[in-house]
Amino acid sequence: MVSYVWPIALVVFSNTLYQICAKEVPGGVNAFATLTVTYLVGALASGVLFFVTGNGASLLQEYGRLNWASFLLGLVIVGLEAGWIYAYKAGWPVSTAFIVQSAILAGFLLLAGYLLYHEPLAWNKIAGVVICLIGLYVINYK
Repeated sequence: MVSYVWPIALVVFSNTLYQICAKEVPGGVNAFATLTVTYLVGALASGVLFFVTGNGASLLQEYGRLNWASFLLGLVIVGLEAGWIYAYKAGWPVSTAFIVQSAILAGFLLLAGYLLYHEPLAWNKIAGVVICLIGLYVINYK
């Protein structure tokens, strides 16, 4: 059970800190200057964690096992992080921005799961997306 729960707990904890940090990036700083520091720190942390958790594996051998997804993921992460920084600079409140994108993302991932991975498209999943869309209306109602 712990092996099932701890990754989600890590994602929730990290995402909470992530949103706070993205919101706190100074308004006058170029988002991509911020991201260069972010990725240098991330690369160093990843390198240390590789050696701590790698069981003596070779980093170069692991690089040889990569596919296209690792490279595209790097580009996608830049878009994701720049998007959040610019969303907060544009005035999105931290309390609603994540909820809005998560509700929309749920619909896209439901479709992606169905089309790319042949995951079942059950009525309860569709109902969940509809509820998310209703929630978007309610949370943005003025």
